Amino acid sequence: MSPTPPLAQVYRPNFGLLTDLYQLTMAAAYHHQGMQERRAVFHLFFRKAPFGERAAIAAGLPLAIEIVKGLSFSADDVQYLGRLKGANGKPLFREPFLNYLQRLTFTGDIDAIPEGEIALPHEPLLRVEAPLIQAQLLETALLNVINFSTLIATKAARIKAAAGEDRVIEFGLRRAQGIDGGLTASRSAYVGGCDGTSNVWAGRYYDVPVRGTHAHSWVMAHADELTAFESYAEALPNNCIFLVDTYDTIEGVRNAIRVGQQLRERGHELRGIRLDSGDLADLSIRARRMLDEAGFPDAFVSASDSLDEYAIERLKTAGARITVWGIGTRLATAYDQPALGGVYKLAAIQNEAGEWEPKIKRSETLIKVSNPGRLAVRRYYAGDRPLASQLYDTLGEAPSAQVMDESLQRHELKGEAVELLEPIFRNGQAIDRPYDIHRTRARALENWRQWHAADMDTFVYGLAPELLREKEALLEA
Repeated sequence: MSPTPPLAQVYRPNFGLLTDLYQLTMAAAYHHQGMQERRAVFHLFFRKAPFGERAAIAAGLPLAIEIVKGLSFSADDVQYLGRLKGANGKPLFREPFLNYLQRLTFTGDIDAIPEGEIALPHEPLLRVEAPLIQAQLLETALLNVINFSTLIATKAARIKAAAGEDRVIEFGLRRAQGIDGGLTASRSAYVGGCDGTSNVWAGRYYDVPVRGTHAHSWVMAHADELTAFESYAEALPNNCIFLVDTYDTIEGVRNAIRVGQQLRERGHELRGIRLDSGDLADLSIRARRMLDEAGFPDAFVSASDSLDEYAIERLKTAGARITVWGIGTRLATAYDQPALGGVYKLAAIQNEAGEWEPKIKRSETLIKVSNPGRLAVRRYYAGDRPLASQLYDTLGEAPSAQVMDESLQRHELKGEAVELLEPIFRNGQAIDRPYDIHRTRARALENWRQWHAADMDTFVYGLAPELLREKEALLEA
C-alpha cells in the first residue's frame, strides 16, 4: 500500500486510544461477560451520498489499513486507562480487562471497496469480521478516516468535473480542520481528481504533486510590485507564476509581462499569473488578451478566491479564460456539507454454539433500518458502463443471479457481474497489494465519469431477494 501515513509517524504507531470512551466501556463489559472472542460482522457504510449525489468516491482505505495494524495498547496507554474513575471514584476498568488490552492485536478479516471506486448508499465500504471486542474498538477510528476521506474525494471529483480539462490545485491547508485534517484533505483531494496540492507534507508522504508560487506579502515586502516580481524571478526563474492583484490587477499583469520578457532574455519562460480577487471572469479575459498580445500564449491564467464547483461553472458560463483553478477552503472543509454520515453497524454475531445470528437495527426512520448478515456487493457492467448494484448476504442462501438478470432484461440490458469488495485482512494479516496513488486517482476520475454517463433511469439497485426476505423476517420477529 502507500507509505506509512504521517499520523502513525507523527503521533504514535498504536491507535488503541484513538476511540470514544464508550467503545472501551462496551469492550470492558464484553470482556466481563466472556463475549469478547465471539465472532462478529460489522459494516461501515453511509446512508445518503453527499452533495446531492447518488454516489461517492470511496477513499481512505490505506489510512484505515494503518489504523487496523495499529490496534494495540502500550503499557502507558493501559496505565492511563487504569487511572480513569467511575462515578463512585473507583477505577473504571478492572485489572483483568486492562491486562487483556495490553495483549490485544487484530486477528480478524476485513473486506473493502477499493479506493477510487464508486460507492452507493448502504453498500459496505468496509466489512469487518473479527472477535467482537476487536471489531468494536475499531469503529471510531475507521469512521474517522473513511468518512472524511470519502467526503473530500467526492467533493474533489465534483470540482474536477466542473473544471473539465483545466487543472485543479488544492490549497486548503491553512483553513483545514487541524493538522491531520489538512493532510488527509490534501491526500483525498488528489485521489478524487485534483492535479496537485500546496501541502508539502502531503507531497512528501503521499507523493501528491506540489504546486505553489508567492503570496501578497511577497509583493508588499518590496518597494513596489515590479521590483517584487523581478526579485522573485531572479531567485526562482523556473517557477514564475505572479500573483497580480495586490494593488491593481491590470497593472499587475503588465508588470508580470515585463518580467516575463526579462525571463525570456535569460532563457526562461513566464509560467502564468494568478488572480485572487475582483471580477474573475472579466479580469481573466483581459489578462488572457494582454498575455497573448505580448507573446505569451502559453502562460496560463489561474484563479483562486473562495472557489468551488458552483463558482467554476458560473465563471465558465461567463466566458472566463482561467485554466488553472486554486481551490482552498471550500474543498478542504467540504464547505457545503462538512461531514459524511457514515455509520458502523453490527450485522451478525456468533452465538455460544458458534452459529451465526443475523442482527438488524430497527427504526421508525426507514433509512436507518440496517441490513443483516455478512454483506457483499455485486456490481453489474456492460463494458465500462455500470448497469446495476445488488447487496446480498454471504451467510444465507446463495444469491439468485436470475432475479437480477430478469431485472436487467426488463430494461433490455445485459451485464457482467463483478464482486466489489476485496479482501484486505485475513487472520489479522494485511494482504499485500501494490498501491499507486496516481493510478488510484486515474481510476477515480474514470469511475466518476462513467457513473455520470450512466443512465440512472435504467440503473437497478437494491437488495437480493434472499436478503430482502431475511430482513423482512427479522423486522416481523
